[in-house]
Amino acid sequence: MLKRDFEEKLLTWKNNPHKKAFCIFGARQIGKTTTVREFAKRHYEHFCEINFFETPKAKEIFDGDLDADTIIMGISAFTKMKLEPKKTLIFLDEIQKCPNARCAIKFLVEDGRFDYIESGSLLGVNVEDIPSLPVGFEEEHNMYPMSFREFASANGIQEETFAYLEDCFNNEKSVSDVIHTTMQKLFYAYLVVGGMPEAVQVFLDTHDIAQYAPKTDKVKIKAIFDSIPAQLAQKNRRFMVNSVDKNARLLRYQDSFNWLVDAGVALPCYNTSAPIMPLALNEKRSLFKLFSNDVGLLCAASMSDIQFDLLQGDVSVNLGSILENAIAQELQCNGFELRYYDSNKLGEVDFVVKMGNQVVVVEAKSGNDYMEHTALNNVLKVSDWDIDKAFVLCKGNVEQKEKITYL
Repeated sequence: MLKRDFEEKLLTWKNNPHKKAFCIFGARQIGKTTTVREFAKRHYEHFCEINFFETPKAKEIFDGDLDADTIIMGISAFTKMKLEPKKTLIFLDEIQKCPNARCAIKFLVEDGRFDYIESGSLLGVNVEDIPSLPVGFEEEHNMYPMSFREFASANGIQEETFAYLEDCFNNEKSVSDVIHTTMQKLFYAYLVVGGMPEAVQVFLDTHDIAQYAPKTDKVKIKAIFDSIPAQLAQKNRRFMVNSVDKNARLLRYQDSFNWLVDAGVALPCYNTSAPIMPLALNEKRSLFKLFSNDVGLLCAASMSDIQFDLLQGDVSVNLGSILENAIAQELQCNGFELRYYDSNKLGEVDFVVKMGNQVVVVEAKSGNDYMEHTALNNVLKVSDWDIDKAFVLCKGNVEQKEKITYL
């Protein structure tokens, strides 16, 4: 069974004596349900699961009074389980299908007899349908497709190797050739497979990402999603709404963009007018790139003829957009907000992130000329910005040159 780093968050939550309900949101088929089931096996004597998508009748448990005793009695009767206080985890899956259940969490948490995990895809969620959000009684967490570290771990890379790589990063030391080559090969495989293989297969089988979308926006949502690969293949990768429809205006498509983002299906990367703190104040939301939530899905959707070349280590063909997408995913799942910088005078830098109390600029370079980066050099020379650190993520080994670290 694939182990997810997300389980560490669940364990921290379980050990909190004043815990709330643990609420997991994320795209479909990234492993939310499986992760909760495996966690329950390891840490609870009893596990009660209700899936509102597979068993719609379960919604009737929450149709009447929402006091804890009535609901718990209903859950026990519906699942035909005896619920042992302090020893039972109750898992409410696909909770977006039962707004009243989310409303009832407040009373169940206050009751305190059991632990509760909620899980739901944001696909099709309308918060306005929930009578009363349980503010203060939920601990919300976003879950993403498998990261490259999780993928590498699943492929046999041991914790000692990760510790060694981290030490090389912290101390700017070259990685041994054997480990460097091994990790490169795994990374090429990750670009092809991605972190959610089931979703890749579903897409290949159905080519339908919008089946859960609001009916009125389905056409727009599908048009935006289908255009992501082509948009990323453009030189500046900026999303141009008129490429979806020549008469389109961003305002008319705003709800469809928000739906894709909220669903976890697309990752927006907004332009910042200046790479200085606070980054949020310099953000221009009308200018953005739109990445796929999973690089394997992007690869399957648009570039089926180059997977073999990638697996063989040939990254010369059209890899720029794939590599940038993979790095966007890694930044997002590690808690960094996605922004980029672009100006006619200085050029474009792929990512601008807040790291501690400083701004760091990041470039993704797929070719052998990874030490050529005019825009990055231009940005680092602006004295008013005083940027002390930059990373170039490339096929080279660890190397430090003035302000730039090559990884």
